Amino acid sequence: MSPPLAILLLLAGAAAGAPLASAAACDGASSSQLHGVANDLLPEYGLPRGLIPDTVASYAFDNDTGDFEIHLASTCYIWFGSHLAYFEDAIRGRIAYGTITNLSGIRAKRFFLWVSITTIVAHPDAGTVEFQAGFISEALPQSDFAEMPLCGSAAAGAQLRGATGLIRQLGLQLPVA
Repeated sequence: MSPPLAILLLLAGAAAGAPLASAAACDGASSSQLHGVANDLLPEYGLPRGLIPDTVASYAFDNDTGDFEIHLASTCYIWFGSHLAYFEDAIRGRIAYGTITNLSGIRAKRFFLWVSITTIVAHPDAGTVEFQAGFISEALPQSDFAEMPLCGSAAAGAQLRGATGLIRQLGLQLPVA
């Protein structure tokens, strides 16, 4: 985070009399600064910055509790390697070093089902990031999250949920008539 932006956020939080730091789209703030702020918070907690898509519209973070809320410009679909994830326009959770718990707003496709990701845990010694959805978990290479991912369109995601998506997921070819 750039020092002037950090000072502005600190002053805004102090003026409001609350421990909540936030950033929102406004005149004078470039979108790249805004997008980077939420993503730049992740490495400070031992997590890769590529866990959050590139379309951050605003976010709020409570330094005391670790609670956060991120608002995206819209819902989106992202491929992380061969794994498809769906991001709602609001993502909430609690961050502590190496973990995000009480997570809502992110779903992953597992076999034929969409499951809600509830916890993310970084395993730096293994070079992986583990995603938990209830009793289901999967670890992916941390390198999959090195860069901020670009959101795909809802139309692409809807298409991936249908028969075409299943055929693509299985690596099969569509029959040619």
